[in-house]
Amino acid sequence: MKRIYLLGSLNMDLTIRAPYQPESGETLKGSDFMITPGGKGANQACACAKLGGQILMSGCVGKDEFGDRLLSGLSSVGADVTRVRRTERNTGVAVITVIDGDNRIILDEGANGEVCEEDALRLLSDAEAGDFFMTQLENPIPAVGAALRIAKERGLFTVFNPAPANAKARDFVGYADLITPNRKELRLMSGKDGIEEGCEELLRLGAGAVLVTLGSEGSLYVSKDKTFRGPCIDVGKAIDTTAAGDTFCGALTVRLAEGCDIEEAVGFAALCSGIAVTRRGAQTSIPDRKQADALWETRKKQV
Repeated sequence: MKRIYLLGSLNMDLTIRAPYQPESGETLKGSDFMITPGGKGANQACACAKLGGQILMSGCVGKDEFGDRLLSGLSSVGADVTRVRRTERNTGVAVITVIDGDNRIILDEGANGEVCEEDALRLLSDAEAGDFFMTQLENPIPAVGAALRIAKERGLFTVFNPAPANAKARDFVGYADLITPNRKELRLMSGKDGIEEGCEELLRLGAGAVLVTLGSEGSLYVSKDKTFRGPCIDVGKAIDTTAAGDTFCGALTVRLAEGCDIEEAVGFAALCSGIAVTRRGAQTSIPDRKQADALWETRKKQV
């Protein structure tokens, strides 16, 4: 098992269900309010830890209760958060409205906006060639780019999840051994409307491989040597898609760090994501390795 280093965001999620999106000036009655740990970086770190990975995370939180809760929650599942920095800015907050199982999110980045190149250097100070590095785009773009560059130069296998979509991150595609956009992110990062054309453009920009997540249509993996369709695995009714993509990325990276081949890693990631959408919340929806392995073995016997 190789170590997984992750630079990313940490947010506290304020989630509420609603029957529909309210219009301007409208007050709408919601239900099932929750305060739960989130942030794309923290979600992916949590997924890695819960699914058996050796994960070390860096980022920033405030010197407040939300920061305390985020760090203690990640530590409790086995993530190393000793390189997360505390700042004077408030911990990031995500306000999430869930409508018919789909989420709409508004972010206050807070301390996430303080992440810088020095945080990446501190995180990767003991990284070795062959280890894994993961990052996303909820931190300042220059810091993300610097982290990808440093990780690539040190020989780590770099996994870049370009979410939320930001065209400025195109400059960093060449540092990604594997880039994992969804359909919208692929279009913005590549400038192409078609999925296949978008993948080819990201390869032209220097990505080692592209794995596009396509929701109910599964996924598409494209590299110079290999192309295949990954499954969408239905394990129950979808009630909340929050952190489904983060669960997918975390599960995928754990299996790759274990030496698994890419097709099996994609299938396992799809299973874990399928479990996550049947549960409410972000990190609270992520399965542990025992749960995932049990369903994975059952599925393999059925195929």
